[in-house]
Amino acid sequence: MKTALVTGANKGIGFETAKQLLQQGFYVYIGCRDLEKGMQAVARLNTEGLNQVEAVQLDVTDQLSVAAARAAIGRKAGCLDVLINNAGISGGAPYTAIAASPEQFLAVFNTNVIGVARVTQAFLDLMQKAAHPRIVNVSSSVGSLTLQSDPAWPAYDYGKYAAYGASKAALNMYTVHLAYELRNTPFKVNAVCPGYTKTDFTGNNGGDVATAGRRIVKYALIDENGPNGRFFSEETHPGSGEIPW
Repeated sequence: MKTALVTGANKGIGFETAKQLLQQGFYVYIGCRDLEKGMQAVARLNTEGLNQVEAVQLDVTDQLSVAAARAAIGRKAGCLDVLINNAGISGGAPYTAIAASPEQFLAVFNTNVIGVARVTQAFLDLMQKAAHPRIVNVSSSVGSLTLQSDPAWPAYDYGKYAAYGASKAALNMYTVHLAYELRNTPFKVNAVCPGYTKTDFTGNNGGDVATAGRRIVKYALIDENGPNGRFFSEETHPGSGEIPW
């Protein structure tokens, strides 16, 4: 049975992604800062007959927490096939480049960029044991420098979240470098925007969470001919889904 780890998976898009991976036959580890909330998420999945799942305490901003999660999963799983780096924060208001505080920028980057690097590096050796390892970094179209600087883009006048957008642009660059460094291996590494989705993160505005989950899971399931080191947003670009960096 293939295994997957989804960070920030006790609710929202992360929870839905975990659910859909379970439906695809994976054994899924739900990573969450609050283990009790993770266990509640597992219980909800169990009520739907999805039992190959367990919660793991995992704070992506805490090296000791990440190391403990790696050790716990390593004791139970011979390898890790899929890593979904989903955990992320917006940083909160004020959102503008002029008003957002340095502390906001530090907090957002610590979770959305450094946290991804921390988790990826910790689990890379376990993933190297998988036949077809896949990494999906959950990004956002607001991290596209090309789109954000294009006055013709529909979100040009309202999609300005300085700390969050900057962190996702940095995450995209990390994705490019990671994919490059793993280019001659079985790994596939991509950045995926799930779209503006109705969750706590958006104040319950946006599209349905099932669609967002499918957009992520799609790139966890790609075969050896699938893309590597690319950026996808099916909401922004229906069809191929690929959008500019």
